Amino acid sequence: MYLPITLSALAHAIIHVHAQIPLPSTPYMPPNASSGAISSSSTKPNAQWSTLLGNVLYFYDAQRSGRLPSTNRVPWRNDSVLTDGQDAGVDLSGGYFDAGDYVKCTFPLSSTLMSICWGAMDFGAGYDNANQTAYLDSTIRWGMDWLINAHPHPRTLFVQVADSRTDTSYWGGDQNIPGPRPSFQINDISPGTDAAAQASAAFSSCSLLYSQTHIAPTSTPASLTNTSYAQILLTHAAQLYDFAVNASGGQRTYQTSVPQVAETYPSTSYGDDLAIAALLLALTNTSTALANTSVTNLTVADLTPARLFSQAQSFWTQYALSGQDGVFNWDDKTPALPVLFAQAALVRPDFATGHNSSSWTVEAERYFDRIISGKGRGVLTEGGLLWYGGDSDSASLNPALNVAMLMARYAPMASSPDKATAYRNFAQRQVDYALGKNPMSAPYVVGSNPNSPSNPHSALASGGNDIGAIDTIPAQEAYVLYGGVVGGPDRNDNFYDIRSDWPETEISLDYVAPMLSIAAYSVLTNPDDPFYTSVQPGAYAQRKPSGLPCDAAFQPCRVTSANTGPVLDMAMYCVEQGANFKR
Repeated sequence: MYLPITLSALAHAIIHVHAQIPLPSTPYMPPNASSGAISSSSTKPNAQWSTLLGNVLYFYDAQRSGRLPSTNRVPWRNDSVLTDGQDAGVDLSGGYFDAGDYVKCTFPLSSTLMSICWGAMDFGAGYDNANQTAYLDSTIRWGMDWLINAHPHPRTLFVQVADSRTDTSYWGGDQNIPGPRPSFQINDISPGTDAAAQASAAFSSCSLLYSQTHIAPTSTPASLTNTSYAQILLTHAAQLYDFAVNASGGQRTYQTSVPQVAETYPSTSYGDDLAIAALLLALTNTSTALANTSVTNLTVADLTPARLFSQAQSFWTQYALSGQDGVFNWDDKTPALPVLFAQAALVRPDFATGHNSSSWTVEAERYFDRIISGKGRGVLTEGGLLWYGGDSDSASLNPALNVAMLMARYAPMASSPDKATAYRNFAQRQVDYALGKNPMSAPYVVGSNPNSPSNPHSALASGGNDIGAIDTIPAQEAYVLYGGVVGGPDRNDNFYDIRSDWPETEISLDYVAPMLSIAAYSVLTNPDDPFYTSVQPGAYAQRKPSGLPCDAAFQPCRVTSANTGPVLDMAMYCVEQGANFKR
């Protein structure tokens, strides 16, 4: 039988635990970008890192969908898409708009929330020190409460709201979003192993945070304790893990069941999702929390931490995840797994069966050392940005920032002080690049400095209403999308700051997630200012390239391919390189 918790009971519980931490009576509001060119005192917590952390959390407020709360801080945002989910008899009106348009996508949202909660466990004291914990709580719950609604039955998960073709044909504000906005689901007969497993991982990660679990010896979780909410999240985590493993329709990528998601966030595989779902669920107190209950095809014995940890190791082996040199992003969790395994083995030595902590240390350091030595898939641009052909073409900063986040997290567990220093230094160089130490002198976080991008690809913030004139109507972006991390520069370190150039200027939930954890980590550890405080007004204007970029937004664009020569346009080149594009 299914876990004996009804939807009405869940809803009742959510109402009573939602406002765990009251928001400040005087809300945090981002300061003008000009303040980002002013140095602060070198103390901890550093005031500029604290501001960056607050701005990044503010970005998620700006991306909210549905009926906004009375505490809404973004004055130019309105209630929106209040009928989402009605076609399926569920309320899917809340949650977050994924990127620069109005689609809502469960797979990358789950990855984003997993990353945020993992970061808030490892570096959570940074939120406390910056007085941003209440906003962290609000950000997580706005996303997790929507995921709860998107999971109305143990083996049903809504994976997308709105058709991407209809959505991307609209460029305008949040009050005239066109319909219909269909709801797409996976279920027991038409499953999606990857989406179900990744959603399970998000629920487990956030349940761990709200239960104040230390997942590493150096973890400092944010002050978010709510055992009732943690239990609700854990219930969904266990049900979704069972769904991923035991669906009647077997195991498959979710776009096999829902072809529409292939145009937004298609998944390449599901072994990594299964492994990280099992591993995070293993770190919860599942056997205690789920005592005297059962999940379809999973007994309480199946849900013991040791058994789940063993399953995670089995998935790692079964899907040949060892030795890979890919990127950690919404689609591929493989690079993060050795780091999380190493953390788990240290805090739970009873898990060490088949693999001990040293084997995960070897795996993690192989990956990091190949990056630093230049022997992996990633290479450094002339300006110093870690670049992965294909993945970086559509969002260059995200792979680099995710590596930086993983290295900063892993460094305390490194096998030698020299390695720990090397990982921290490499991570800091990538962060510095993203925050202005680059050939463009452009800090790539919107609103952080006068040289930050002024034209993020965002229908919400642009103020425009003509999809044929995105770059010129209006001439200046109507609203500042504080805290948004844009896609980033091209392979030659050039950044054009063109609104329609979505590979470089689009913002996205998952682009911002690593910067959130990095900012919390920096509040906790770094007394010195972010690099952008040394970048003075006008620096980017002096370096801004002329002409148009060579990327998938401006086709045809001839490039040279090692396989086919100089006759391939950029869109085909990126397909060849295995890039995933959000359109």
